[in-house]
Amino acid sequence: MSHNNQKKIAIINDMSGFGRCSIAVELPIISMMKIQACPLPTSIFSNHTGFESFFFDDYTDKMEAYMEEWEKLGLAFDGICTGFLGSKRQIRIVEQFMERFKTDTNLTIIDPVMGDYGRLYSTYTPEICLEMKKLVHYADILTPNLTEACILADMEYKDVWTVAGLKRMAYTLSLQGPKKIVITGIAQGSYISNFCYEEGKPAYLLRNKRAGEQRSGTGDIFSAIIAADAVNGVEFRDSVRKASDFIKKCIVKSIEMDIPLTDGVCFEEVLYTLR
Repeated sequence: MSHNNQKKIAIINDMSGFGRCSIAVELPIISMMKIQACPLPTSIFSNHTGFESFFFDDYTDKMEAYMEEWEKLGLAFDGICTGFLGSKRQIRIVEQFMERFKTDTNLTIIDPVMGDYGRLYSTYTPEICLEMKKLVHYADILTPNLTEACILADMEYKDVWTVAGLKRMAYTLSLQGPKKIVITGIAQGSYISNFCYEEGKPAYLLRNKRAGEQRSGTGDIFSAIIAADAVNGVEFRDSVRKASDFIKKCIVKSIEMDIPLTDGVCFEEVLYTLR
């Protein structure tokens, strides 16, 4: 009997019990889009690191044995989706995962969670950034924010970019492997834009009217929708638009319900609208 009669996406990310981010949002969203979500946790948090205190359990030492059991079961994944990776060793383990489970027919979506607002996250070092650049080679779709795109393309960060500059950045990233790239969260006045690159097609900018402030987990929601749509054969442009519109809807609902910024977005309230 085969375990591979339903579409599956492997999610490699951390698990936070509270705060709506990482696996906790990716799993229900991918499931809602009629794909089985199979998490491989990198670490366990009681709540994400945006809170003043949290419980943390590093899962690095367990990851290899975990994926070996998947290999014994003969699991085949239609998609592989990676999120925050906290060390060089974790990234190298994910590279091993790619060698074992990536095929010519499945799709890898890499969200290179490294920093924001022009700064690296405190846990990231130049050595880890270099390792992340190696991992990007495996990506079919890459979803960096502007900070991460600058780091990966070895370009100096700035808040304002011309379309020509974004094209140059996306093309530089494409040389590392990914055929499709979306540079997310580009602030343009009262709009938030996503810059999209697809190999062999003209690049384009998709804009959404800004709603509220940035919240935890929205990047994970975005990459989950992109991953599920890619596996389901949805056009990239339509997928980016869907993800952007859904996140805006989540933010608006969270403002209506007076949800604290630390608690992410109450996507559960609007999940039924996602198709």
